[in-house]
Amino acid sequence: MLELYHNAMSVCAQKVRVVLAEKGIAYTGHALDIRAGDCHTPEYLALNPNGVVPTLVVAGKPIIESTIICEFLDDAFPEVPLRPTDPAERAAMRLWTIKPDAGMHKAFGLLSFAVAFRHQNTTAQFANRKPTEAIIDLMSVMEHGLDSPEIALRMGVIKKLLADMSARLSDHDWLAGDAFSLADIAILPYVCRLRDLSQSWLWAEGNLYAPVGDWLDCCYATPGYAGIADFLDPKYLVVMENSGREAESMLREL
Repeated sequence: MLELYHNAMSVCAQKVRVVLAEKGIAYTGHALDIRAGDCHTPEYLALNPNGVVPTLVVAGKPIIESTIICEFLDDAFPEVPLRPTDPAERAAMRLWTIKPDAGMHKAFGLLSFAVAFRHQNTTAQFANRKPTEAIIDLMSVMEHGLDSPEIALRMGVIKKLLADMSARLSDHDWLAGDAFSLADIAILPYVCRLRDLSQSWLWAEGNLYAPVGDWLDCCYATPGYAGIADFLDPKYLVVMENSGREAESMLREL
């Protein structure tokens, strides 16, 4: 039996649920309320010392880190393969799957806070936490919003992602190989986050990043997309959509 500890709107949890849905794998889900502190209970920290989602428990043994979980699932359930067989294409796939941990995840997290969630939190909640680089950056974004210098810096990361995707997708349907793969799954939740923040203008027809929009339509048609669509939380979507519309002109300028 598989057990997945996850959160509906977590992009990392979405990645794993897309793999599970694409492969048709049954599992028992445990939804965690991150803001309520569910990730920092002693019971959960015993499974995932990092205090983040997702965690996959297989026969009582926890597996952490979404990229590793996705590869485990592709090894354990090979009937619907999600990695190219060609070695060069598999190497290309891995270049996409490492992007989130190479700065992309942080960029999207800070953008989400700057646009939608900073007013629902206060810098006081970080007063007793060790002032790591990540905490300092987040406090800057929470205090200054889109005026934080962190946002201009992170928008460069997001622009490069969209540019790299557009270059690849200008003559390919998928990011690695000829089929939907872990490469696409690694990036899909982040593009959906931009969509949920009302920034779909980035890939509107005729735009520089238009190939991303065509790719997104192809992703919607996969069985795996249910791993995102079936879990979208309306109360968060309303906040993101409305805040994103208000922020659009400034994001266009950035």
